[in-house]
Amino acid sequence: MDDQPFSLDDFDLNAALGIAPEEQKTAQTEQQGSIKVSHRMGTRQMWRKAASEAALEQAMNWHWQEGDCYHCFSFGDVDSFSFFKMVLRQQHIEYAALSTWCMAGEDVMDLRKWHEKGLVGRVDFFVGEIFKSGYPDVYAAVLEFIDECGGRLVTFRNHSKVMAIEGEKFDCLIESSANINTNPRSENTVVTVDRDLVAEYIQLFSEIVPFNKDSGAAPYRGRASR
Repeated sequence: MDDQPFSLDDFDLNAALGIAPEEQKTAQTEQQGSIKVSHRMGTRQMWRKAASEAALEQAMNWHWQEGDCYHCFSFGDVDSFSFFKMVLRQQHIEYAALSTWCMAGEDVMDLRKWHEKGLVGRVDFFVGEIFKSGYPDVYAAVLEFIDECGGRLVTFRNHSKVMAIEGEKFDCLIESSANINTNPRSENTVVTVDRDLVAEYIQLFSEIVPFNKDSGAAPYRGRASR
C-alpha cells in the first residue's frame, strides 16, 4: 500500500463535475445574498448596564459627542425607543429612520406628539412583512403619521432593529436586539455617535424596494437632499 499522504492540492472540482469556471462563478453569484459592512473607530468606548429607563438615564453620559460609542446591556422596561428618548432630551431630531420588526401604538402616538411640538421632523419607518396583518391598528397609525411628517413606510423582509438619527447637534446610530416595544427581557444596544456612519445607513435604507404601494414620500437621501 502507498504510504504517501493524501492531498487535494491538484484536484479540480469544476472539472470533475463538468462545470466550466465561468458557469461556476455565475451560479455562485446568483445564490449569494448581499451584505454591507461599515467599520469605523470611535474615540471613546463606554459600557453600561441598566434595569429601567430611570437607571439608564443615570448610567449614560449626557452631551454626546462625535466618536462616542455606548455598549448597553439592559433589563426590564428598557427597549430601543428608550435610547431614542435620550437623544430627544439632548436635541431636536431633524430626521429619523426607524427599522423594527414591530412596534407599539403608544410609540407612534409619542412621535406624533413630538412632531406637533416641533421636536421631531421627518420619520421613515422600515418594518417586517407581517406588520400590516399582525398589527393593523399600528400600521394605520403610521400611515396617518407619515402623511403629517412627510415620511415613508417601507415593508420588506426585515428583522433589523436600527435607528439612524440626524440631529441639530449630533447624528447617531442606535443598534439593538430590542424592537420598538417594551418587552421584559434582557436586551443589548449599541449607540454610536458618528455622522458618516449614520449617512451610510440612511443611504442603505433609501435603496430598499418596499413590498407595499402605500409607502408615502420618496426615499430620503440625507442632509445633502435638503
